[in-house]
Amino acid sequence: MSPPQYTLAFKPAIGLYGQHDPSSVLFEDGVPVFGIEEERLTRQKHAVETFPRLAIEACLDYRGLELSEVDRVLLPYDPSLRSRIRSHYLGDALRAPGIARKLSALERTLVAEIRGNFLPTREIETKLAEIGTPVPEVETRSHHLCHAASAFHPSGFSEAAVLTIDAKGEYDSTVVWHGSDRGLKRLRTYDHPNSLGLFFAIVTEFLGYRMFNGEGKVMGLAPYGRENPGIERALRGLVDLGVDYDVTPLTRRWGTGYGVNVLEDIFDRSRTETPGEFDQWEKDLAYTAQKLLEETVVEIAEDAVSKTGASNVALSGGVALNCKLNKRIRESPAVESTFVQPVANDAGLALGAGWVDQHPSEVERQSTVYLGPAYDDDQIERRLRTNKIPYATPDDVEGYVASRLAEGALVGWFQGRMEMGPRALGARSILADPRSIESRDRVNEFVKHREEWRPFAPSMKEEAAPDYLVDGAPSPFMIDTFDVRPEKVEDLAAVVHPADDTTRPQTVREDQHPRYYRLLSAFEEITGVPVVLNTSFNDHGEPIVNTPTEAIKDFYGMGLDALVLGDYVLEKDPARFDSMEELADSATVPDVAQSASEGRSPVISGS
Repeated sequence: MSPPQYTLAFKPAIGLYGQHDPSSVLFEDGVPVFGIEEERLTRQKHAVETFPRLAIEACLDYRGLELSEVDRVLLPYDPSLRSRIRSHYLGDALRAPGIARKLSALERTLVAEIRGNFLPTREIETKLAEIGTPVPEVETRSHHLCHAASAFHPSGFSEAAVLTIDAKGEYDSTVVWHGSDRGLKRLRTYDHPNSLGLFFAIVTEFLGYRMFNGEGKVMGLAPYGRENPGIERALRGLVDLGVDYDVTPLTRRWGTGYGVNVLEDIFDRSRTETPGEFDQWEKDLAYTAQKLLEETVVEIAEDAVSKTGASNVALSGGVALNCKLNKRIRESPAVESTFVQPVANDAGLALGAGWVDQHPSEVERQSTVYLGPAYDDDQIERRLRTNKIPYATPDDVEGYVASRLAEGALVGWFQGRMEMGPRALGARSILADPRSIESRDRVNEFVKHREEWRPFAPSMKEEAAPDYLVDGAPSPFMIDTFDVRPEKVEDLAAVVHPADDTTRPQTVREDQHPRYYRLLSAFEEITGVPVVLNTSFNDHGEPIVNTPTEAIKDFYGMGLDALVLGDYVLEKDPARFDSMEELADSATVPDVAQSASEGRSPVISGS
């Protein structure tokens, strides 16, 4: 029997390439066996301007490998393709007003181009050498090709129209592909800066949020808006939309500063400095931007279906995280089925890089993203005992948690391997009763510390989807939106968007996450509702927790009532332990009980 072949794929965030969401994935004989975003290890959201050293080391450690034992190293970036947009940036720099500004813009462009072109051969190999030597040859694959492979190869489709849409690859921002048993064929390219991702990012920054971080908030704000002819007329007068869209009057320069200034001029209104509390005009702007984005991408998708003859659509790229857009594509009469890569942002490029050279039929349909680290009960118990934290181990963890949720408790849920991607899917989650608006408001105010208008999403048993959702279907990744059946809105009050009665579900099968499925079943036995509110286990502005220590710190720093780490249950109210059958020896440490009651975290050590 031949030894396994290992491929290491990683996406850095240094130089011109990306600059956000670095990640690494280890493939064994063509199958991803471990993957993690660098942010989960550095604890810096999006790990901006970071090389994914910790993520690469975590991949190697998973199989006990040295870097030299890896057969292939893949980088989802091809620097030679950057020359295709050099003329645009040089020309734009020379058109800048004033000699000083021209020289400054030209200097920045030239330095950036040099750094972008030499990034793989110098900086990447140097940083890999810090991990281990000898360094295997680094092979490059183009950014959007890796996005396309991440969308088509694990989709289960034999043929599909594939859309990859983001702010920018090497030179491209939107690409239409034809995926078939012959692989991926590029059909149409929209060159940067003609970028829908940048268009939506500029609106995001105008509304006071940040590019690559706040676009989902603008999507969530949009349903609170309404038709505003003045806003729509101004935007349509500035950019062309549809299949032949052109948004460059707004996006002509990389970044958002230029476009935000243009919006300030055409609306005669300053950008929002303190987001969160929006007036109706700002809500209307979010509504209009979302409407125009949906309109444009749906037309591109329908045109791609027509040209390829393939009625399935696969999507990736940061714009594909827009679940309301994905709903519009799914509901198009021209589209039979859709698949959206759950790690659609740049972190998913490492997945695509590992798949791109495989025949699509060799890649199994993707059903989970539990690719990260796991911690066994011995590791969890040792951490709890070392820090003298009271805990208990009920015989029926799922039944106990279900009863606490039904009572209105807010519960941190830490189980098995961590999810890859931006959505918590029952491994690193915060859970609450979905039936109560009070649950939603408590999670927003006391746990997530975020705007009260922000909606939450549910996890539900897969077989219950048709009962609760219009055209309910399996949706295991929380990346698509459905209308809630009118008769079920009350049952899902905490997880229905209050402005349009939609929800972004995660459907769960027992084989995908057995313990989480048992929890949903236990909650159903108590309440008759096989659904829980599920949001990511992190405080506002931080990445999803990775280790038990991080979960414990957040538990004591948030308004959570209980925390479940594997088989171990922590409670803020020590009296709760009296109802459990087995109480740990450390359950009566007074300084821990006092610090918890005061809302302070005990000193937590270790990982």
